[in-house]
Amino acid sequence: MQEDHVMSPAAEQTDGAASGRVLIEVDHAGMIYQAESGPVEALRDISLQIREGEFVALVGPSGCGKSTLMRAIAGLRPVTSGRILVDGVPVDKPIPKVGMVFQAALLLKWRSVLDNVLLPVELSGGNPAQYRERALALLKMVGLSDFANKRPGELSGGMQQRASLCRALILDPPILLMDEPFGALDAMTRDEMNIELLRIWGESSSGGQRKTIVFVTHSIPEAVFLADRVVVMSPRPGRVANIRPVDIARPRTAETRADPALGRLSFELYTELSGATGRRETRAGPQW
Repeated sequence: MQEDHVMSPAAEQTDGAASGRVLIEVDHAGMIYQAESGPVEALRDISLQIREGEFVALVGPSGCGKSTLMRAIAGLRPVTSGRILVDGVPVDKPIPKVGMVFQAALLLKWRSVLDNVLLPVELSGGNPAQYRERALALLKMVGLSDFANKRPGELSGGMQQRASLCRALILDPPILLMDEPFGALDAMTRDEMNIELLRIWGESSSGGQRKTIVFVTHSIPEAVFLADRVVVMSPRPGRVANIRPVDIARPRTAETRADPALGRLSFELYTELSGATGRRETRAGPQW
C-alpha cells in the first residue's frame, strides 16, 4: 500500500462522469486541531481532484479523517495547511453549493416531513412557499408522497433517511456530501437505500448535470457498489493512500452485487486496509 499517492491516468478517468471538469480540488490539505490532551493532526498533505458528476467514496479505518475531510470540503472546518477549492473558489466558510446528509436523519420531530424538507429554504432566507412544489416532487421521487404531513416519529429509519436526502436536495446543490448515511440501518434496508440513491443520482440534476457525490462509508462493498472511484485513506493522520477506479458498468442494480468484479475489488480493498491497520485476515475473509 503506497504512502504517497501519485494519481495514475486510470485513476484520473474511469468513465464519462470522471472526464468532466474538476469541481472539487483538495490541494495538499492538512488539519491540526487542539484537543484537551494537546494538538491532534487529523489530516496530512491530502491532494485529490473530484470531477463534475462523479461519485467518489471515501473508505478507511475509524478515526482516519474521512468525515473531517468531508466537513472541510463543505467549509464547516477550515484546513490549517494547503487549500480546498470548489468550482475554482477557495473554501473558507460554509458554501451554498453543498447539500449534506449525515448518519442520523436529524429531522425535527415537531415538524412535518414536508416542513423538514423545506427547512434549508427557511435557513437560507428563502420563501418556503416557492419551494413547496419542488419539495413535494422530491418526496414523490423517494416514495414519501403519502407521508408529507406525517411527523418523523411515524416513519421508519429508511424513510427518515429518504426525507433527509430530500432536505439536502431541496436547494438543488451541485454537490452532495454523505457521511455514512446508511450506517445505522439494517442490512436489507441499507441495500435498498443504495439502489435508491443510485436511482435518485440518475434522476436528480443541477442545471442538467448529474450531481457530484462524496460518500463516506465503513463498508467496502457499499463503496464499490456505489462509486466511480474509491479513495482509500490511511490511519491518522489521514492521507490518501490509494485511489481505485471501479470498472463496473452502470446502471448498477441488485444483480450487480453478484458480479465477480465487485467481490474481487472489495476483497482487494479489504486486504489493503487490513495491511494498513495491522489487522490480520481470517481464513474466512472479511465479514460483510
